[in-house]
Amino acid sequence: MSFSFEVLKSEPTGARRGRLTTPHGVVQTPFFLPVGTQASVKALTQEALEELGAEIILANTYHLYLRPGHELIRRLGGLHQFMSWPRAVLTDSGGYQVFSLSELRKITDEGVRFRSHLDGSEHLLTPEKAAEIQLALGSDIAMVLDECIETPAPREQAEAALRRTTAWARRAREYFQESARRNGERPSQWQFGIVQGATFPDLRHESARQLLDLDFPGYAVGGLAVGEPHETTCEMTVEVTALLPKDRPRYLMGVGRPEQIADYVALGIDMMDCVLPTRAARHACLYTSEGRVLIKNSRFAEDQRPIDSNCSCSVCRRYTRAYLRHLFAAGEMTAAILATHHNVHFYLDIMRRIREAIEFGNLANFSSEMHARYAADPA
Repeated sequence: MSFSFEVLKSEPTGARRGRLTTPHGVVQTPFFLPVGTQASVKALTQEALEELGAEIILANTYHLYLRPGHELIRRLGGLHQFMSWPRAVLTDSGGYQVFSLSELRKITDEGVRFRSHLDGSEHLLTPEKAAEIQLALGSDIAMVLDECIETPAPREQAEAALRRTTAWARRAREYFQESARRNGERPSQWQFGIVQGATFPDLRHESARQLLDLDFPGYAVGGLAVGEPHETTCEMTVEVTALLPKDRPRYLMGVGRPEQIADYVALGIDMMDCVLPTRAARHACLYTSEGRVLIKNSRFAEDQRPIDSNCSCSVCRRYTRAYLRHLFAAGEMTAAILATHHNVHFYLDIMRRIREAIEFGNLANFSSEMHARYAADPA
């Protein structure tokens, strides 16, 4: 099975319903990627992810490079075989991770020199190295190395990061294409470029224009949802999607809250990821059709209702709020497992309902309902 992307239906808002075909299966768009940083979505088995209907998950280049190592994973048959996951995988480049290691890294035009958070060993991550690692991992979609900066950022810093991101993207693209030519085969991976430019519309335009010249099969909007208001995230996103090719997938990285997801889809986004559903679950925050449930609250001690009476997941079909609260209070690891299962189901179900809403031209109503429910958050 080769790669392809097709838009099946679109709304006047810009929302798109599509289909992404990869060597490891078809993914219905728009979709949400559960984050499996170290080749594992925390607290969930691969069987559970299959039960939940996840068609693609995200793994992290930085972490897998440091442990267990990309060459070991290559020798063991690649990431899919290593983690026993037959469906699609996207790997990010590690750019955000080294950005977050502000005390342990130095960025130059060559790449990012950093010290491992595990043992302090020194490493150099270049655009070519990030591409090499991801080819070894064998992910279906690989992201180029980019420079992610803090928000708000001075214009001079944003301009410098834009220039470096484009230069790195060009080097990564050349390495990737040369690797394919050297092996004499069609690429078994799609490589995506990442648009930067902070919160400056003209810089976002320029970044997109420069990356379009490199002819990536898909494009991501990076450097957002890092502290700026939701409205700004949306403004920068629409600036970029207006310029991106209509026949290629668009990926908004690192978003979002349940009530925000439909907003991004309405701006023409096809794919997104976020640690929020899994991280919140481990901290006893459950997402429901009526808002958040902070399950450790004492008022749930005798609550015999499911987490969400409108949810069809196996946790809501079987367990009560009182039991979940008890598990968290007792420090049982089962608490995180059940909460994560529910939250991931909730996010994937939002995407299913969004795809359905696009089919019937009803996305605006769905979005309004979600905003209303979370504005009146009972937590």
